[in-house]
Amino acid sequence: MRNLILIYLLTLTSFTLPGQSKDTWTSFWNKDTTLMGFKDKNGMVKIGPKFKGFTIANKFDDIIAVTEEINENWNSYYLTKTGRIVGKDSLHIFDNGADCESEGYIRFRDGKTDKVGMFNRNGDIVVPADYNDLTRVRNGMIIALKGAEKKQWGEHFSWKGGKEILIDTNNKILIDNFKYDNNLNLFSVLISSHPTTDTIRQNFKGVNEQYYSFIDFDKEFRSWLKSSLLRNFTKNSLLECACKEITFWKEPNGWTSEAKSTFIDRNFELIRTKLLELNSKACDYSIFDEGLNPYIYGSDEYKEYFNNCGESKDWLYPIKNIVISYKDNKDLLQNHFEFLRTDSGYKFISITIRKGALK
Repeated sequence: MRNLILIYLLTLTSFTLPGQSKDTWTSFWNKDTTLMGFKDKNGMVKIGPKFKGFTIANKFDDIIAVTEEINENWNSYYLTKTGRIVGKDSLHIFDNGADCESEGYIRFRDGKTDKVGMFNRNGDIVVPADYNDLTRVRNGMIIALKGAEKKQWGEHFSWKGGKEILIDTNNKILIDNFKYDNNLNLFSVLISSHPTTDTIRQNFKGVNEQYYSFIDFDKEFRSWLKSSLLRNFTKNSLLECACKEITFWKEPNGWTSEAKSTFIDRNFELIRTKLLELNSKACDYSIFDEGLNPYIYGSDEYKEYFNNCGESKDWLYPIKNIVISYKDNKDLLQNHFEFLRTDSGYKFISITIRKGALK
């Protein structure tokens, strides 16, 4: 019990501190939107517009990756809020974008060794560049890959072999064999002397001989879906587990959002009928993991679900997309029901109907 209480306090601290920045700086553009700078919460310019290229952070809490052009040369580096410059020409680039800070930490890549390490908010190296790859910090923990071989084809690559481990932000190994699984909620960690019997958790034995368990998002969602929503499917129960607005696709308007009360009132019987098909063994369905789309959900209501670079925080708030497939003659039709994980449970947020018709 002592271990469980301790880890709960550590988890709570790690989760809340990054969001308690006293003065988050916000990006702004110059007149012709070619250069970016940052202002404080009072609108005072802290850094004049001079960044471009790989500068993708629209908010500045502790440390960011930036690029600027000086004498016709591109200069990339990491910048702390105190003005310290570190990691020159060592940006960690993934999917054509530089890394974004997470909990006051940011990844860098050593250009000579092609290995990855991590800076803290002060620009100090806390995880040396000894790894093939690292995830961002999640609740003070990092999944690291070591000893892998890089397989390149064109502009793309993948890792082959190697070993995945779980470390903390002091580069201390917590779990020596920790296969990467994006469905694990690292913010749900519990540590105990014996494996947990909770069916929605996965257990791992740590190097300290203690057992670490994490909620599996997929198991969590499937359990909630069957034991809660599908077991007592009423209009009120659907309204209770729905976001304020439901987004749906309807010709010829495309994506549209509407208050949940009016949308569900008009389409409840269709939604209920289609989702209750999941109770049938003959139902052909899959559940996919997705992130919240910033181009559709860009209002302030959803800002907590994105990081400082506008990327979906799917490591904590994934979207579970239920796709039910139907064979209609030779055509394959699919209905989509999306549920966003929130701090108050899974919420119905979006629907696309191809078999049937929304009103």
